[in-house]
Amino acid sequence: MTPLRRHRMIKIVATLGPASSDYDTIRALFEAGADVFRLNMSHGTHDDIAARHAIIRKIETDTGRPIAILADLQGPKLRVGEFANGSEDLVEGAPFRLDLSEKPGDATRVNLPHPEIFAALEPGANLLVNDGKIRLKVNDCGKDFADCTVTVGGTISNRKGVNVPDVILPLAALSDKDRKDLEFVCRLGVDWLALSFVQRSADVAEARTLAQGRAAILSKIEKPAAVTAFDEILAVSDGIMVARGDLGVELPVQNVPPIQKRLVRRARAAAKPVIVATQMLESMIDSPMPTRAEVSDVATAIYEGADAIMLSAESAAGAYPIEAVVTMDNVAREVESDPTYIDIIDASRKNKHSSIADGIVAAARELAEKTDIAAICCFTESGTTASLVARERPHVPILALTPITKTARRLQLTWGVHCEVVAEVERFKKAVINAVRVTRKYGFGTEKDQILVTAGIPFNQPGTTNILRVAPCAEHLIVSGEPE
Repeated sequence: MTPLRRHRMIKIVATLGPASSDYDTIRALFEAGADVFRLNMSHGTHDDIAARHAIIRKIETDTGRPIAILADLQGPKLRVGEFANGSEDLVEGAPFRLDLSEKPGDATRVNLPHPEIFAALEPGANLLVNDGKIRLKVNDCGKDFADCTVTVGGTISNRKGVNVPDVILPLAALSDKDRKDLEFVCRLGVDWLALSFVQRSADVAEARTLAQGRAAILSKIEKPAAVTAFDEILAVSDGIMVARGDLGVELPVQNVPPIQKRLVRRARAAAKPVIVATQMLESMIDSPMPTRAEVSDVATAIYEGADAIMLSAESAAGAYPIEAVVTMDNVAREVESDPTYIDIIDASRKNKHSSIADGIVAAARELAEKTDIAAICCFTESGTTASLVARERPHVPILALTPITKTARRLQLTWGVHCEVVAEVERFKKAVINAVRVTRKYGFGTEKDQILVTAGIPFNQPGTTNILRVAPCAEHLIVSGEPE
């Protein structure tokens, strides 16, 4: 029996929660196609998170395959206070005040316990309450109040969230809770940290300092300010998540699709993984079948060349978590077999070769597509070589061979990369032997096929990719341990 491998290039991120917290369910999600598991730090205790982390690592050991774990930090939550009656109906055109008074709210006012919001507000700014269902326009404001007009009415109730799309808030991306959560999950051993509420590149710096290299930093783009400062944020991030939920609240919904396309392309050009997230198969929380529109949404992200697509409540709290992963896997296989997909991916490729490594991986992709090559095999310490090859979006699988387990896990988020932990090598001949063995082991090629092997000489030094070789998948390489 051939060991587990994926038959698609895009990766699937599945969020764990009450519906997916035991060994059998999480393993079933992995076998169905989940490459990365997301631990949502907004929900569950540290004990819950630790238990799920332990299960994932047990599955990793049992299956012999590296699995990435992404811890998604909550970020600062801006919420109104409480109402004397629990809720009130706000009518369009009516005045409504937000202030720092802790007195229970009524139909004319409510507490907003965030002085930093008042400090940043200006007349004309918009405030969005309860995911934008209620909209307020600021007429006058001071250090402890904002007098508003209700522009979109509705029912407002206790502790509903507030979005402030028109100003950059003087808030750090990490709350006290986030700092504690970050240290906790880094000690557990997660591979990626998703940073919420990013507004500027400086927001990433604190998380990177606290992580101390223990986890890669993925910036969630969910604020208009983050879209504006995207290039600067991308430069200091290890990966990107297009978090369309809050983007769709703070921006007109019609703005989100073109923003998604731009961000995916720019992240890909930087050779950094990008996840498209939020409501991809939302109806599958309650239904075993998705809507046609949802399938089209998943397909669109795949056609755009995203590295990964993500399930949130569908796998965390839904009635059909495994079916949701299977659906994503099926859509991905179908799209990636479409000749139009190949045309779109090829047309979106931008060849900017500024280093030897860039030239090596570009040559590898061209050779693989113009000759009979079964796979591109990368020997990598940091994962950079495999990421550069993935940026090229070749038509053949990418095998990342690394002696570092942490690198193999992190690369599970990268498009098209199949990771294998191997022993360190000192000679290129041994690298070729290992590449042939992994290619044959997982059924990427037979003894009649050839592979491309990329590596850096001297070995075991990050950033030295400088060699490319075509090698046969010959049986004698596996048996004798030495190539001809």
